[in-house]
Amino acid sequence: MRAAESTYLTWLYAPGDRPGVVAKALRSGADVVLVDLEDAVAPERKSYALDATAELLSSVPPVPVHVRVNALTGPLAEREVRRLAPLPGLDGLRLPKVNGPGDVARVVGWAGERVPPLYPLLESALGVELAFAVATAHPAVAGIALGEADLRADLGVSDGSGLAWPRGRAVVAARAAGLAPPPQSVYPDVRDTAGLARSCAQGRALGFLGRTAIHPRQLPVIEEAYLPTEAEVAQAAEVVRAAVTDAGALALPDGRFVDAAVVAGARRTLALAGRPRRQG
Repeated sequence: MRAAESTYLTWLYAPGDRPGVVAKALRSGADVVLVDLEDAVAPERKSYALDATAELLSSVPPVPVHVRVNALTGPLAEREVRRLAPLPGLDGLRLPKVNGPGDVARVVGWAGERVPPLYPLLESALGVELAFAVATAHPAVAGIALGEADLRADLGVSDGSGLAWPRGRAVVAARAAGLAPPPQSVYPDVRDTAGLARSCAQGRALGFLGRTAIHPRQLPVIEEAYLPTEAEVAQAAEVVRAAVTDAGALALPDGRFVDAAVVAGARRTLALAGRPRRQG
């Protein structure tokens, strides 16, 4: 896990065929801007979206930019990967509808000499079943996440309760592979900030870290939900102070014992607490 990614909380989607919207996203305060070449772009605009994105990434943008390419089994993804992978401004490729490690290998082959960080999206029952295999398919895999809209359709579930196991599976697979916890999928109702906050609280309890967004107004809600509370920071600081070494059990002043895993979690909490706040 790269250190910077361990404190990312917000990823904002912007359509690749609308450079003005992408420019606003870069100023939004999001930790990462996700330029979308897939669902947000009409078929007749795909070529323009790729050209505009390649122009943007010909230099390094002010914040990290990931690009979601088109379906790996379709006619567009190979050209997109080959064109974007060498560009200096590309910080990651998000790979839709990944069903197994073979899909990751295909992208690695297309990328050539410079394989950027890869972020497979699990959007089918098969993808979820093979989550750990995908997460460990190549050293360039830097994170995994669920694509819940397509996953709901594939599983035939009507509400979030039907996604409880896939969500847990994604969290466990990411951590088992040594990756950062996955972010939650988008919350589609941009006006329902109260619902977004409740959903983020549920996601945090499941082990997710941060969330993708489709509108800048969602960003402060996501960040607030995922930042540690004052009490959590104080408890984490107490644990870290007691940790002379990461090996073995440690006794806290109140008599509680904690081990290395708890110490590592406490350090992650302090890293989140110390991250720069949004400027957007």
